[in-house]
Amino acid sequence: MKKKVAIGADHRGFKLKENLKRDLARRQIPFVDFGCPSVSSADYPEIGLQVALSVQTGRCFRGVLICGSGIGFSIAANKVKGIRAALCHNLRTARLSRQHNDANILVFDEAISEKTARKMLTVWLETKFEGGRHRRRINQVKAIEKKYFK
Repeated sequence: MKKKVAIGADHRGFKLKENLKRDLARRQIPFVDFGCPSVSSADYPEIGLQVALSVQTGRCFRGVLICGSGIGFSIAANKVKGIRAALCHNLRTARLSRQHNDANILVFDEAISEKTARKMLTVWLETKFEGGRHRRRINQVKAIEKKYFK
């Protein structure tokens, strides 16, 4: 069975979420949609929490979040221990978020074009963590979590 991708959006990111879901389905990449279900106003914290928890617990191997600026979801998801949510704006930042930061949630702002978002998601899903000196830094982040997030 293929690993699942968690996906969620608020009302501002709904359209892009639906387009990315179609692309994932076309490529036969399983996903779990955590909402929101329409363009009606929706609050991001709970959706971000559910996507983050699905990644933290291993239900999904990675997550994608989309909101108006991407900042709200980044803040909410990064409150969950073990989550490294990265707000990315182009192919370079998407690739580096995986290579250097081992990001497990990709965050978009809703203004990004669908074409760019699809390319970024593909690169992000296919890019492996480099390890090496970057692993040392990730371990430092984990030490901060252990100390301050009981």
